Amino acid sequence: MHVPAFGRSLKLPLTLDDLARPGFATATLPASGPVAEGQRSVALTFDDGPHPDGTPKMLEVLAEFNAKATFFLVGEQVVKRPALARQIVTMGHTIGLHGYVHRPHPTRGHKAMLEDFDRGLAAIADATGVEPKLHRPPYGIYSPASLRIARERGLQPLLWSKWGKDWRKVATAEQITHRVVDGIQAGDVILLHDADYYSAKRSHRRTAAALPKIMKTLESAELGTVAFA
Repeated sequence: MHVPAFGRSLKLPLTLDDLARPGFATATLPASGPVAEGQRSVALTFDDGPHPDGTPKMLEVLAEFNAKATFFLVGEQVVKRPALARQIVTMGHTIGLHGYVHRPHPTRGHKAMLEDFDRGLAAIADATGVEPKLHRPPYGIYSPASLRIARERGLQPLLWSKWGKDWRKVATAEQITHRVVDGIQAGDVILLHDADYYSAKRSHRRTAAALPKIMKTLESAELGTVAFA
């Protein structure tokens, strides 16, 4: 199923506006940065990390543009690289949960999903001292059980409205940039990846090459990036 259609059918937020709309968001998330100051903003998000090569590259570009992002981390990768997870927090970015393992929820049972959420949350808390408030499932698809567990854990689902399709082997930096910035508008949630564990090998390098171009376009459009408190 096309992810935006799936999200809309379940009233899951795809944009920043959705987070403020009754019936879409299950929790209120205060924001810091440009949105809090009333400026036009988007949410820049990265899935699948932390990654020893990709994550530092993204952090370097974000620091250059004084931008904030949300990193949806995978617990099994946090356990391997806790210092890198802590660095994301130290640099002022938001951390969300992407699961303990990166497997499609509809293929997994209720018990497995309970363990996945609890192990993922524990891995992030142990490494960073942060208890995530945001959640995004692998591939953007929940099962009925996993969506219920997310809400029981007090996690706010957040999907996306713009993506670079940067996980694909054939994607170039130019294609990634075009897919993200074409028609970009305030309130969009952008999906990118800072790791290649679950996608095409070295795909994160093309994302890193595209990110400065994306950031320059956002600057030209006077769009800031939001960080959630």
